[in-house]
Amino acid sequence: MPISIFGFPALWSPYFIVVLSGITVLYFWITIGRRQQFQDSEPLTKRQGLLFIAAIVTLYAVKGSPLDLMGHIMMTYHMLQMAVLYLVVPPLLIKAVPWWLWRTVIGLPVVKTIFSFSARPLLALVLFNGMFSFYHIPLIFDFIKMNEMLHSLYTVVLFFLAICMWWPLVNEQPEGRGLDGLKKVGYIFANGILLTPACALIIFASAPLYATYSDGTAWLKAMELCVPSSTLSGLQLSGPELFSSMAVVEDQKTGGIVMKIIQEIVYGVVLAQVFFEWVRKEEKEADQLTEAALARHHKTM
Repeated sequence: MPISIFGFPALWSPYFIVVLSGITVLYFWITIGRRQQFQDSEPLTKRQGLLFIAAIVTLYAVKGSPLDLMGHIMMTYHMLQMAVLYLVVPPLLIKAVPWWLWRTVIGLPVVKTIFSFSARPLLALVLFNGMFSFYHIPLIFDFIKMNEMLHSLYTVVLFFLAICMWWPLVNEQPEGRGLDGLKKVGYIFANGILLTPACALIIFASAPLYATYSDGTAWLKAMELCVPSSTLSGLQLSGPELFSSMAVVEDQKTGGIVMKIIQEIVYGVVLAQVFFEWVRKEEKEADQLTEAALARHHKTM
């Protein structure tokens, strides 16, 4: 059965397009038109602008396109959604927003208190991975998926914690609010290890874990997150099996594998960047030491 039966709003989320368009206009208005009002501001670079657009397009792709609808039908798409939303979009946003604008935002009274606490490396690791794993406990997962307000709140909180988790790795603050060298490497490996139990639970389960993907009644309730209840009531639907030929358990396993593969790719890319940055830094420091030694030698001659 085609997913087009759910209608254009459910497939393409026009309101979400409006919201993201407004955020994009606001971003360029502040970073270009109102930049002079910020202390120590610098011109927006082409790289930052492109990264922001990439982040917004990616965010729409996972939360506003038909992929979001499919994420409520198949676990595979849900885990793809989660992987991109929390492992790809946050680092793009952190790098896209100029450091002077970040400094202003995280310096706000309430935000400063919450962010300075949540972005501490060790705590950020535990909070994000703990909340992610907690979310995928079957009883909790089904409960949240069938409550629109709770689902929205949990998504926002988890996204905020994802930014806090990525902050020590990729932020570009001149004050150096992050980790250096080998500490980043250890941080990345710790992230990979802490996320593994949630993926393993899904990959190695021999029976369906989540009622919202296997039970028709629970699934229809969860579908109200992206499809108006009035539309659902006019359709004769028994369950997600109408839209996929894949068995529930196989879909579940595939979802866990997709999450783990994307995690490994993303962390692998970041690890490579960290390694090369560390090598360049070591070479630069070695050159500086050599130049200083040569300068002292010439003075003594």
